[in-house]
Order: sequence, then C-alpha cells, then structure tokens
Amino acid sequence: MRMVREEKTVQAMIRVYCRDKHGTRDSLCPDCEELRAYAKTRLANCPFQEAKTPCAKCQVHCYKPAMRDKVREIMRYSGPRMAHRHPVLALFHFMDGFKHPGKRRK
Repeated sequence: MRMVREEKTVQAMIRVYCRDKHGTRDSLCPDCEELRAYAKTRLANCPFQEAKTPCAKCQVHCYKPAMRDKVREIMRYSGPRMAHRHPVLALFHFMDGFKHPGKRRK
C-alpha cells in the first residue's frame, strides 16, 4: 500500500511540474515521462519497500545524481502546490516524513 501511494505521489508531482513548466495537458513531455518511468523502476527496487521513508531521508540513494537533481527540482516546485491539487497525497507524504528509517527487506 505504501509503495503504491508513493508511486502515485511522485507521478502527481511530475504531472504538476510538467503541466505548469512544459505546458502539457493530457500526457507528459518526453523528459518528464522518462523521469516518471525511472522513478517507478527505482521504487519497485527499493530495498525498504513498505518500511520506506521519503527518499530525501533515505540512507541509500538509489537515484543517479542527475535524476536525483531533477526529482529534487520537481519536488521543490510541486511540493507547495500538492496541498491544493492533491491534498490527500500531500497529507500522507507529509506524515511519511516522520517515519524513522526502515530496515531492508531480505
């Protein structure tokens, strides 16, 4: 459940950013679509899974530095706008920020 919600949150943040910055409506631009697919893959391979904290608090940085910078930029822009556009996802993301780092799955 946590990983599904995390994926929805990341996708929503990328959509908000792409719509506002790149003027897209029904789909993502190629760069944002590439980042969305990359983030989905990284989440699927996360060693913490349901015990996962937000990536910014994680002890293991599984994103490549360039992709991590892109995600950071998107989250800086989208984060404040999420409370208005996706309030439930924003609330859960905020609450997840209080979790202690999880243990890796075996």
